[in-house]
Amino acid sequence: MIKLVGIVAGLAVVLAGAWQLASLPGTVSAEIGGYAAEAPASVALSALVVLVALMCLCVSLIAALMRLPSRVRRWRHDRRRRTGETAITNTLIALAAGEKPDARREASRARALLGDTPQTLLLAAEAGRLAGRDDEATKAFQALSERSDASFLGYRGLLRQAIAREAWAEAATFARLAEEAHPGAAWVRQERAQLAIRAGHWAEALELAAPEGSTGAALATAAALAEADPAQGLRHARAAWNLDKSLAPAALAYAARLRADGKEARALATVTETWAMSPQPGLADFALESTADPLARVQVAKRLAAAAPNHPESEFLLARASLSANLTGEARRHAERAIAAGMNQRRVWLLAAEIEELEIGTTEAGRLAQREALRRAASADPDPVWRCDSCRADHAVWHAACPACSTPGSLRWSGARQSA
Repeated sequence: MIKLVGIVAGLAVVLAGAWQLASLPGTVSAEIGGYAAEAPASVALSALVVLVALMCLCVSLIAALMRLPSRVRRWRHDRRRRTGETAITNTLIALAAGEKPDARREASRARALLGDTPQTLLLAAEAGRLAGRDDEATKAFQALSERSDASFLGYRGLLRQAIAREAWAEAATFARLAEEAHPGAAWVRQERAQLAIRAGHWAEALELAAPEGSTGAALATAAALAEADPAQGLRHARAAWNLDKSLAPAALAYAARLRADGKEARALATVTETWAMSPQPGLADFALESTADPLARVQVAKRLAAAAPNHPESEFLLARASLSANLTGEARRHAERAIAAGMNQRRVWLLAAEIEELEIGTTEAGRLAQREALRRAASADPDPVWRCDSCRADHAVWHAACPACSTPGSLRWSGARQSA
């Protein structure tokens, strides 16, 4: 209704103007060369209005024609952008659905329409990786790494590829570049620490991971063992032992550095303190190295065993030391006490068989006792090993990180525990 009223009002104004124009008195004459023209004022003014309107229309048409190429370009650009955005969406859908050919096709279409933007390059790389075309993925990731606004994405992709190839040195380089491109990224720092562990760069792993407890002790121990500088090695070893005094390799690394520095008493005190918490044969071997006399070694063994009295490992140590000194009676007593304390491993029964052979092996009773010990050894529990808490893999020697699953600080000694 309001619109109709507006139209009627506009027509009324136009009619009023036309009426006023037709009512103008007088004439208008013009002479150009030999031509002359005369017309009423209302007609002349109307012609002037029409002429101005035509001129305005011509100017508008000319301006529109001049703007036409840019409008066509803008229209084409908008259409390409919309089509490219549709291709990006289709690529994401194909990647989520695992449709490899569709993902590659739509990613290529998006790059053709939108150019090499961070989004299209990343999608092309992921589509190539999904399809097993590592060459395509690598080229796209490299192009991303060369862009100042998306270099982190490129280095991250190249890092993932290097890890998949187990090219650890190359992966470490890409991890460092990724951290430079995006400082402070926790994910990158963790990756660098894990790569340092895999490459055996223990000092770097310790610095990057900054762990505590058993993990930190394991990395610091490995760093101490690998360190050529005695002072730095001693610092790493001391830190490892302070982080976990129950870890025998940490105590051994620290004690070895102390012994090399001429501090034998402190070295033995270190292994004794660790023995009190977690007896382990390596600690006993280190302590017994300080003397070659068999009887003196028995005394060293007694001092060490006193830190964990009645523990099966302490009794086994005393049995070994006594047997080496030909104290077969003492050896037999301590071996029996080790068995009574819960040790039922192959090593203790083999030791018992050796004791029987040396003491009464020439008698029938001795031969029977030796055969019984050997029979028990065949069915006994396996000797202790280093076992990974994460993947349960067994290892004959200690490692800072499990060789099977690369978990740092996960190896535990599986020796006999003291019975309740």
